[in-house]
Amino acid sequence: MQHTDELVAWLSAHLDDYLRDLETLVRMDSYSPDRADVNRVVDWLEQRLRNMNFEVRRFPQAQLGDNLRADRQGSGKGRVLLLGHSDTVFPHGTTAQRPMTMRDDKILGPGTCDMKAGLLAGIYAAAALDAIGFSDYERLSFLIVSDEEIDERTSIPLIRETCREFDAVFTLEAARENGDIVVERKGARSFTAEAFGHAAHSGVEPEKGRNAIVALAHQILALERLNDLPNGISVNVGVVEGGRMRNIVPDYACIRFEMRAYTQADLDRVTQQILDLFERETVPGVPFKVSYIQTSPPMPRTPAIAALEQAAISIAAELGFALKGARTGGVADVAFAAEGGVPALDGLGPVGGLDHGPDEYILKSSIVPRTALLARLIVTIADRTTRQP
Repeated sequence: MQHTDELVAWLSAHLDDYLRDLETLVRMDSYSPDRADVNRVVDWLEQRLRNMNFEVRRFPQAQLGDNLRADRQGSGKGRVLLLGHSDTVFPHGTTAQRPMTMRDDKILGPGTCDMKAGLLAGIYAAAALDAIGFSDYERLSFLIVSDEEIDERTSIPLIRETCREFDAVFTLEAARENGDIVVERKGARSFTAEAFGHAAHSGVEPEKGRNAIVALAHQILALERLNDLPNGISVNVGVVEGGRMRNIVPDYACIRFEMRAYTQADLDRVTQQILDLFERETVPGVPFKVSYIQTSPPMPRTPAIAALEQAAISIAAELGFALKGARTGGVADVAFAAEGGVPALDGLGPVGGLDHGPDEYILKSSIVPRTALLARLIVTIADRTTRQP
């Protein structure tokens, strides 16, 4: 129970402050492509962390919002990184239409769950540790990136490089709706496949055409058959484009799809199956071109992650609630820490759900206990870590 009661008492006394800060952040639109809006959130976070005596470095971006790193040295051992993102999926003007509101225990608003409440949980966990006089870590840091919600990212090298410096990484995404934290995630690859046919008049001489849409239609069905949900492999065609007019045999079509799996071996194996599919013709005379990027590596539940999970379960029991670690098909930046061998946990913000939709929420009753859990995990890393000279 070391520090637990003191942390809970301080966080309970400052819950109203947290809620005021949350309303301030939610009021700021921060749509990923809107650099000016995202940077208003980054400005607020930068000033708040400076006021808490963090040394803050800002990484300007030409097209997107800036990335932010904040570090503070302690007097002990253990390097802990709190990882989050400042962007949301909601365009400018959304918060004016749907300001933060309270509905019984739910706090609703764009970005409450994903992930402004989590960013504040990190800030208030650090402030609570300050309030009880705990600084027995070697370093406590934040890394807040601005492009988590989009595919074309610039922050991934920064995430990879930064995570390698730390003994543990805690991601400030919300806990699952049932309260679970996340200890295992799928990796994801994003594909584009193009078909190149030949145009012709669909009524006068259709036999002279080569239908690119039909060629890709066969491939869409073949991709669907690669799904193996019991073994965690999912393939989804999300975008289909092609053709100009109904009376032209289409000479071009394109699909965009993704594949996800829990292991790198499965990602590689199914990727090869996909590439093999596009080596064959489905309509004579219509070749394909396929490309892909890995948008996120898998996050496997390693022994080190399992040990952190057990520590979180024990701390939660001290705080009076049950906790479990879960696997999920979603991707998150925490995977880049796990990819580098750094122990990591995800879902350490307040409990919430319905991300990216009009009813996105967090539970008010979860703010204090979940923030106390995060603070106690920082203490645990400091207590456990012994560095070799």
